[in-house]
Amino acid sequence: MSLNRGIGSVEYMKKRIPQNAKYQHVKTRLDTGCSLTKYMEKLEDIKKNYRYRKDEIFKRLKVTTFAQLLLQVASVSDLNESENDGESLVPEDGLSVTSDADLESLSEHTSCSPQASHREDAGDTSKICYTARSTLLSVISGVGELNLDRNHQKTADMSVSSPEVADRRYPDCPYLLLDVRDREQYDRCHIISAHSFPITTLSRTMNPYTKEVLEYKNAAGKIIIVYDEDERIASQAATTMCERGFENLFMLSGGLKVIAQKFPEGITTGSIPTSCLPSPTSSKGKKFSVQQQAAEKRWRFTSDELTKIQEQLDEILIACNSNSRMSSRMSTSSCQSKASSARSRQSSSTSGRDGGRVQSSRPWK
Repeated sequence: MSLNRGIGSVEYMKKRIPQNAKYQHVKTRLDTGCSLTKYMEKLEDIKKNYRYRKDEIFKRLKVTTFAQLLLQVASVSDLNESENDGESLVPEDGLSVTSDADLESLSEHTSCSPQASHREDAGDTSKICYTARSTLLSVISGVGELNLDRNHQKTADMSVSSPEVADRRYPDCPYLLLDVRDREQYDRCHIISAHSFPITTLSRTMNPYTKEVLEYKNAAGKIIIVYDEDERIASQAATTMCERGFENLFMLSGGLKVIAQKFPEGITTGSIPTSCLPSPTSSKGKKFSVQQQAAEKRWRFTSDELTKIQEQLDEILIACNSNSRMSSRMSTSSCQSKASSARSRQSSSTSGRDGGRVQSSRPWK
């Protein structure tokens, strides 16, 4: 039997399984770690969604990092507001208790009128007592005359101004978000808590910056974030602002295009531009009609929006952690194998050296 004789035909190795378009979106769940195909997919994603340049002088901020920043700022502001509300209620209760005691003592001193006149002028005596109560408290505390209906007025004010409180900006917000697109695009869709700052304002000779931008410029513990749809305008704005002395400036990587892919709900308000969305075509080639909604100018995220952001962020981080764990396992196994081979080499070299020493110590015959 000759050794050159092959087993089977070579054509079977060249034959490929026909692909079905119905199952092209299905991917394997088995993660085999880092591979060339995954690396090429990552490069294609970077070329498709990002515009990296070699001469960038500004810093970048990932969309996932920005989502974590939003969640942390919202949680911290809620905690601070709850603590402030609790502290503001404590002294008011103490004042009410002391004022009632003073009112009883004052009513005993002022009850020198006859019973008939006291019954007829009950309302007048109550008014006198209340005024005495306010003047006594003003003398003790050293403040002006106190308002007796403070609690009722505060509850009414809180009930009336509750939508305003929910819509005001976060106190001591560590970031300033700037939308460098045109005003019309900003009105159609933008990120919640973003300010409209068109790139044309940078070309002004007088007052090119707003009050908020000047407050956040190079401030300790605060950053400025610029974004647009696909990094075309934002990169130019970030470059010019960094050249003018902005050291705490960041550009949101990917802009609305990456946000529409990773966080389709919760971060933005209004209808996302069609250029940021994948082609909304069906299998037959018919286009779907997208409903255009005007964006709301809001400064705070609702609880539902925060939960959606948290859920989407967890999904992204879980996928990244699984890949990193698999790659770390592969790297640790390779490091262990390298260490074991190095140890074996060292042991063999030391044994050889010891044998040479023993041979050299023996006398020559």
